[in-house]
Order: sequence, then structure tokens, then C-alpha cells
Amino acid sequence: MFGGCYRGGDLMAHGFHYYGMSITMGLLLAFAAAAAEPAAKARPFSVEGMVWIAPATFDMGWNDGETDERPVHKVSLDGFWIDKFEVTNEQFARFVEKSGYVTIAEKPPDPKLFPGVPAADLKAGSIVFTPPKDAIPIAELRAHNAFLQWWRYVAGASWRHPEGPGSTLRGREKHPVVHIAWDDAVAFSKWAGKSLPTEAQWEYAARGGLAGKEYVWGDQFEPKGRPMANLWQGQFPVENTARDGFRGTAPVGSFQANGFGLHDMAGNAWEWCHDFYLPNYYKNSPAKNPPGPDSSHDPNEPGVAKRVQRGGSFLCTDLYCGAFRPSRRMKTSPDTGLSHAGFRCVAAGFAPAAATDPKSK
Repeated sequence: MFGGCYRGGDLMAHGFHYYGMSITMGLLLAFAAAAAEPAAKARPFSVEGMVWIAPATFDMGWNDGETDERPVHKVSLDGFWIDKFEVTNEQFARFVEKSGYVTIAEKPPDPKLFPGVPAADLKAGSIVFTPPKDAIPIAELRAHNAFLQWWRYVAGASWRHPEGPGSTLRGREKHPVVHIAWDDAVAFSKWAGKSLPTEAQWEYAARGGLAGKEYVWGDQFEPKGRPMANLWQGQFPVENTARDGFRGTAPVGSFQANGFGLHDMAGNAWEWCHDFYLPNYYKNSPAKNPPGPDSSHDPNEPGVAKRVQRGGSFLCTDLYCGAFRPSRRMKTSPDTGLSHAGFRCVAAGFAPAAATDPKSK
């Protein structure tokens, strides 16, 4: 949607961005199972709600996309597990209850990080989508800092209160948790014995076994006129007709899964990746399990380190960003929570005993 961003009101001025048999055979199988038991116990994560993605090589990127999606290049990945759904409010609440974790949005900003910002403005909060009163001409939507017209820092906004004080999670237990900064997502993933996906893992999983397709479901944006993801319909940012059934986030799994059985790899909520952002990383990216660069650079905001987000959100539209495509990259500062930003986790190794093509899952 927009580049990485700092956290607040005046802070926003700093920028964004899963019979019969012989006794001999039975004994052998029992022995094999017993031998495998220690390895199973050693797995530091639960595969419940996850999908196994088998090792593969794919074409990463999109030559018809933005410059940072180029060039298309071959990437080989080891097998990994990935969450079938985005992490939900009830899952995140369980993590907070058991760990006592406090998200970045629930803590007042550190004055040392925002010199010149009045202490009275340094209140715990997060950035909330707020439609402007007047329509914005399409030609102006991508103008520098145009996004300041529909985003505002709201004191008291957090994952518990998505629109700010007075808003709650009632009825949204199955929705993706939002207002999650990169550091918050990392904390959850470590607690769960998992990690955030690399860009390469995320993009391959999102494509669902399809090669060279523009969308995670194929070539047509709306096959037979049917919305395929929770996106924005109407004139952004003032009118969302909610033709897909949702004006904000949707319960995870509300839309058809991709070829790997993964839901919401397009739209609903942006998803954090492990990687730092570099616009030209693809030119020198390793061909095997690329881990992302060691540092970050955003030409639009030099000096501010960014992490990558993928998949777009319920706010995405071709009138503005079109970021629901599997190749599209977004960059945001890791201390930033927004009302459309969440995540899902991955876990490496420990392939299922009879690993099969993910499309059969």
C-alpha cells in the first residue's frame, strides 16, 4: 500500500513505509515407529493448521510488475511448513495470555527515537485507516505522501482495539490479528517454535503451484465475475462497496484456498516476511533458499530500515496499489503497526512421514 512508516500523528511526518500382515512386518513397523519417536518429540512446533510445502524450484518475480519485482529468476527451496491461515485474534490472544507479551502499539514511543516530537504526542497507539471526506483524483493517489490523507495515528489503537478506544474484537475472533509490528510477529513466531517466511517461501506458497500467473488463482481477476479475495471495491479511499461481502478484514478462510490449500494469500491483511527490503535484491539473490539481504535501503526514505510485507489487504485496489498479486513487494519499518497488517508463520524441516505434493493436501 505505502512505504514503511514510523508510528504516529506528528510521527507520521517522519514517513511510512500443514490388516492383515505378518508378525514380522508388524514388529518391523513397530520398531520403526519407536525409532522415529524421539525425532517427532524433538519437533519444536505443532503442525496443526499448517500445510507441508515440498522442496521445489520456481520462477520468482514478475517482469510486468514494479521495478523491484524484476528480474524474474529461478529459486530453489527446501521443504517447509506454512500456516494455512493468517494468525487470528484468538490465536494471538492465547499467546499474550500465556506469555504476557505487550505489543509495540501498546507501549508509548521512546522519546529518544522521535526528537522534536512533543511529549504529549508520544502516546501508545497505532495507525488506522480513516477515509477522507472528499474523493481524491486517481492521478493523485500515488503522489508523494498522498497516503497521509487516509491514515492517522490513533492513541489507544492496537490489536485489541483495531479502530481505537471503544472498538473491540467481539465477533472478530477468527479475523486476522492486525496492528502487528514486525517485532510483534517475530515474538509470536518464536513462542510458537516457528519463524516468519522469507520472501521466497511466501511467494512460492502464495502461487500455489501455478507458474507464470498474475494472481494466486490464475490469470483472470474475477473469474465469472466472482471476487476471489477480500479486496477494495469502489473508489479508493472514500467508497468501498463491499461487493465481496466485507468492508474490513474477513474471517480467515472466507475465500477459496489456492492450489496448496492456503487461504488469504491475496488480500485481507498484509503479511510480514523475514526479509529486509532492498529494491534490487533480485539481481543478486542466491538461487538456493535466499534469506534476504543483510541490510535495507528504501530510495523513498533513505536511512530508515524496512522489512517486507506481502499479499496486500482489504484496502487493495488496482486504482491505487494492486498489491494483491503474489509477486508484489511492500516495505514498512519494523516498529509500525497498521489496521491492515498481520502475518502467518512457517517452520522448516520435519517433513511428514509420507510427504506428498502439497496440492494433494
